[in-house]
Amino acid sequence: MSGHSKWATIKRKKAVTDGKRGRLFTQIIKEITIAARMGGGDPKANPRLRLAVDKAKGSNMPADNIKRAIQKGTGELPGVSYEDMVYEGYGPGGVALMIESVTDNKNRTVSEIRHILERHSGNLGATNSVAWMFNRKGSITVAKTGPDEDTLMEIALEAGAEDMTTEGDTYEITTSPEAFGTVRDALEAKGIVAESAEIQLVPENTVKVGEKDAEQVLKLMELLEDHDDVQHVYANFDIDDDVLAAFNS
Repeated sequence: MSGHSKWATIKRKKAVTDGKRGRLFTQIIKEITIAARMGGGDPKANPRLRLAVDKAKGSNMPADNIKRAIQKGTGELPGVSYEDMVYEGYGPGGVALMIESVTDNKNRTVSEIRHILERHSGNLGATNSVAWMFNRKGSITVAKTGPDEDTLMEIALEAGAEDMTTEGDTYEITTSPEAFGTVRDALEAKGIVAESAEIQLVPENTVKVGEKDAEQVLKLMELLEDHDDVQHVYANFDIDDDVLAAFNS
């Protein structure tokens, strides 16, 4: 899980330094719209929608934007019809990739994803070629400037969390998908603000990527995540901290 967690840390930092707020809003709006279409417009009764709305609020998205996205999903307002698509593939060094997208044109999206992979020493795989390597988990990140480690671990574990680890300047709490909401609510009830809270795909095992392939892997991850239709990219790489530091500098 270490490579995955390190990449998540890089993403959080780059989101600030690159100023990609507009793209983030577009990504969240798509997620809100499809979540509302699939599960209804009430966040209390639709966990996927609540997660998307929480992310929107955490990104300071205006309330009117959130409301319109929900209404487009429920059909109260006209809007684009989106589909969930998941692509599986490989990157440099045999790294397994899971690419989640929301698209209004799946033929265009799969063609563009394939092109990105092939131009960067990767390839698109068949269904379940790598999916079996990943488990869906809840992931909650809390800054170390908040509660002390023992207190946070006690609250998280009592609420049903599976594990808590340290990653740089944050604590990473892992839960089952079913316990995710309960753990998040328990933290909120204690006044603990999470830096991020998401359901993610976490690899069972990681592949060590040497310096030769590291730059290509990280560049490929960035390009895939910058694609307009891509919501999340998950991979099973592990790269030494000094290589990641150089990329993030």
